[in-house]
Amino acid sequence: MSAQPVIAIFDIGKTNKKLLLFNERYEVVFEHAERLEEITDEDGYPCEDLKKLRHFISDNLTKVLNADAYNVKAINFTAYGASFVYIDQNGNTLTPLYNYLKPYPYKLRDRFYESHGTPETIAIETASPALGNLNSGMQLYSLKYQQPQVFNKVKAALHLPQYLSFLLSGEAISELTSVGCHTTLWDFTANDYHRWVYEEELNNLLPPLKPGDDVTVVKFNGQHNIMVGNGLHDSSSALIPYLVSFAEPFILLSTGTWSITLNPFDQTPLTVEQLENDCLNYIQYKGTPVKASRYFAGPEYEQRLAQIAAHFNQSVKKYERLDFDHAIAAKVQKEHPPLQGSFKWSSKTKEIANLDQFTNDVEAYYWLIMDIVAKQKSSTELVLNGTPVKCLFVDGGFSKNKIFMHLLAAAFPHLQVCAATMPQATAIGAGLAIHHAWNNNPYPADLINLEPYS
Repeated sequence: MSAQPVIAIFDIGKTNKKLLLFNERYEVVFEHAERLEEITDEDGYPCEDLKKLRHFISDNLTKVLNADAYNVKAINFTAYGASFVYIDQNGNTLTPLYNYLKPYPYKLRDRFYESHGTPETIAIETASPALGNLNSGMQLYSLKYQQPQVFNKVKAALHLPQYLSFLLSGEAISELTSVGCHTTLWDFTANDYHRWVYEEELNNLLPPLKPGDDVTVVKFNGQHNIMVGNGLHDSSSALIPYLVSFAEPFILLSTGTWSITLNPFDQTPLTVEQLENDCLNYIQYKGTPVKASRYFAGPEYEQRLAQIAAHFNQSVKKYERLDFDHAIAAKVQKEHPPLQGSFKWSSKTKEIANLDQFTNDVEAYYWLIMDIVAKQKSSTELVLNGTPVKCLFVDGGFSKNKIFMHLLAAAFPHLQVCAATMPQATAIGAGLAIHHAWNNNPYPADLINLEPYS
């Protein structure tokens, strides 16, 4: 029996690290996942253990390359991209992979904006709200001024997906989906690094830019040629299956901890209003901008659901099974209009509703979903208005909530609203990006299962 042609994708999240093998129809034929314990940096802040991560990749890749059942034709990577790996001239890492959630020094932040422009100006020009270490360019700036001895040894600064590719290809590169994702590095108007990058001479540490669909031929075991991709930022990778599957303009609402609305069909610059409301730009793997808005819906839903369940002495799991009831929705809409407050919610927000006003827990739950949908509509409309979008696809946790989906469809009556089911979308996206390099078949027509709502 001949070995099955496959592509190997390393999907590296902050929590789970996965290796998946896909056949030529992008069906999973092998999957292995691990959780790697974090270590701490020099300040005691939790961070990724790069040594364990390197072993995870090398050990698991060796196993599949030596497996008789598979013929690995290509390898690619998708990973969270808001952190830099700094390497010296020998390719050795110089620092921990600093956690992008680590608080940024206030004095250094003030120094940056005093030198290079106001936060508002920089944010508009780089399509990046001021987010501290979540702006990876600010990490590089911090290294220059807080650790100059280390900074002077840096040969290249690589975003995590490109560092993982470097481990196999030996080629240090930059890639647009990582550079263009809230890094404060990229000037979206000039289509080049922002002027502050040149003023600080950091451009010398950023390797040449390569497109997300490019590959390097790597020889393994002295004889086996494999196409190695450049790696992709995970949010941009998850969008690729939709881009290759649908020709009509669409927006994708990816739900989970964050509900992120992605509009690949809006090329206009971000406005001040959009930036003030947590909008930003990504760059998709073909190099064009993707406008995005964010709403911290997951934690708000979970906290408020727990309050309802506790008040009515119910299990939170009860509500996962509820079907949509038009009569209940109409009653709650009439008697208890949603709050429609700001969608800038945080875990410190206290529930302001008096739950005694509801006849039962189901009505309280409908009211909660109505309020979540009202806020989601406000967030989504920030990147929707004025664009030729005809479809709204929803994936992630809320796509399985029938009440949410029906109410969302009612909130956007001019759009075709569909729940989208696609397991491993981020990993498949990384495979599709280099499809041309390893797979002679056309893109599968059934990558995404859609369930329409009205």
